[in-house]
Parts: sequence; structure tokens; C-alpha cells
Amino acid sequence: MGRKGGRGSKASTLYADRLEYPDGNIIQVSIQVVPVTVPGSGHLLKYSLFYGHKDGQGVRTVGYDNERSKGDHRHYGDREESYVFTTPEQLVQDFLQDIARVRGEWPVLPAAPATQENEDE
Repeated sequence: MGRKGGRGSKASTLYADRLEYPDGNIIQVSIQVVPVTVPGSGHLLKYSLFYGHKDGQGVRTVGYDNERSKGDHRHYGDREESYVFTTPEQLVQDFLQDIARVRGEWPVLPAAPATQENEDE
């Protein structure tokens, strides 16, 4: 994909949310549109999806991100593996499915990220 926007363009938030469970676990989601692809990814999104315990340690149980040079990948327990990114909606869906496997219940976030196509409908 490559570059979008000119120099000095800033990231804009596509979706951000946080949900706290009574057991101390949290879901934190941040998806941003960036002006230049993150090295290792082929799209104009920078994202971090976290599920884990909120104690000062930030113990991650499930996570999806595209850290610089690692590209799109997923964390599930102690495993880290590549993730094939398609859309922000599918990213959130896959993340929530992993949390449902861990918790035994489907997490509910207030709203999923919308694409331009969805906004026009």
C-alpha cells in the first residue's frame, strides 16, 4: 500500500475503547489510521488490542498488534504467531473470539469500528 497523506500528517483514531471486568481483567482496543504503513504491515492502520489483567504488570492473555518490524501478529497465552490482517472489523471479531475462548463468554464492546463502506449504507 504505502504512503497516504503528506508530511506532517498525523494518525487519527478509527476506534478506541476500554472495558473492565469485575475480576480485574480488561479489554483495551486502539486502532489508528496512520499516514505511512507500519514497517512489517501492508496497510495504513496501527493497532493494539489487549485482554489481560490490569494490575501494574499488564499481564496479557490475548493480544493483537502490529508492532514496528514484527508486522501483524497475535498473542494467545504464551504463544506469539503471525496474523493475516484483512479488515478492522475482522480484527476485532478475531480478538473477541479469542477472549470468548478464554473467558467462556462473548465480550461486548459498545461499537465496532466502521469503514467508509458501512457508513454509506
